[in-house]
Amino acid sequence: MVSARPAVAAMPAYRPGRNPADLAREIGVDRAVKLASNEVAFPPLPAVLQAVATTAGETNRYPDNGATVLTAALAERYRVAPEQVAVGCGAVTVCQQLAQAYTEPGSSIAFAWRSFEMYPLLAQVAGAGTRPVPLVPGADGGSPDTHDLTALAAAVDEDTRLVFVCNPNNPTGTAVRRAGLERFLDSVPDTVLVVLDEAYREFVTDPDVPDGVELMRGRPNVAVLRTFSKAWGLAGLRVGYLLAEDPAVADAVRRTQVPFSVSSLAQAAAVAALASEDEVRQRCAAVVAERGRLTEELRRRGLPVADSQANFVWLPLGERTAEVAAALEARAVITRPFAGEGLRVSIGTPEEDDVFLGALDAVLTSEPAGRPST
Repeated sequence: MVSARPAVAAMPAYRPGRNPADLAREIGVDRAVKLASNEVAFPPLPAVLQAVATTAGETNRYPDNGATVLTAALAERYRVAPEQVAVGCGAVTVCQQLAQAYTEPGSSIAFAWRSFEMYPLLAQVAGAGTRPVPLVPGADGGSPDTHDLTALAAAVDEDTRLVFVCNPNNPTGTAVRRAGLERFLDSVPDTVLVVLDEAYREFVTDPDVPDGVELMRGRPNVAVLRTFSKAWGLAGLRVGYLLAEDPAVADAVRRTQVPFSVSSLAQAAAVAALASEDEVRQRCAAVVAERGRLTEELRRRGLPVADSQANFVWLPLGERTAEVAAALEARAVITRPFAGEGLRVSIGTPEEDDVFLGALDAVLTSEPAGRPST
């Protein structure tokens, strides 16, 4: 009998957000609201639609394996050399390339936990060990939701090859600030690659949360990971990228890329999105405003919601998480539960968020008598 590697056979399957059309059919309603996958609620940018339509006529040919035009556009935007840029099929694929390029059996990857759920899975695929470091409360008396950078630095040992710092953190939305992050970066040995995973950077409004690209400069063992899937609205086309202070890091990531993995449509769309940055900024501002409204509405209901720097909010519901998520789905609202910990709720349109709030009110008020709602 043919068998997969034990480490692969033991891996839990990745759980994407449910399809809202499937849920609507299942429970017999016209429409379900999906607030599970941190997509933006806006339709594709007009320039993106035009670029995709124009490029569709060339899809009988392989895409540019080096993503030359997109790489040049990213290099210009971030004031780096093209050799410092690596483009991949979504940021998670670039994470996988990093694991393949820098780890092996006997080595390890360090990261905060709870954080992006693919970090431990990618280590498992690469045969590497993990050094998960528990989150700590960002506020007195709060639930664990913030990186403990001191403990993360202490977790780095002679076997550690790679450290991920998700900032803002997914799924809690909190972010570490400049002074702490600079101290952390200065404390990590130069033989360890630190990747600042900034998938949600465009939604950051706290001026003390640093731009990782600026912290990267002058630090050869630091790289920054970003994506076009969130703020730029290209989740369905899969484009992520790495910026590295040391061009050798970007070269290692490119060497582990599956050939032609970033499609012609994706490359053209990303270039068009970059040229539409003013419109993207306006959309991000609208998301941030709605994030503030949703946060205040949840706090008004007595829920301890931390300030989010991403396009989602985190409800630390603990043991009630799975129950509340299921009850919301029964009311046609899809969120992202992390059993025993909390519920991540993406920022939707105001109308979608109002549907969520109404469903949440129904769930909280229908709980057994005497049970607390927070």
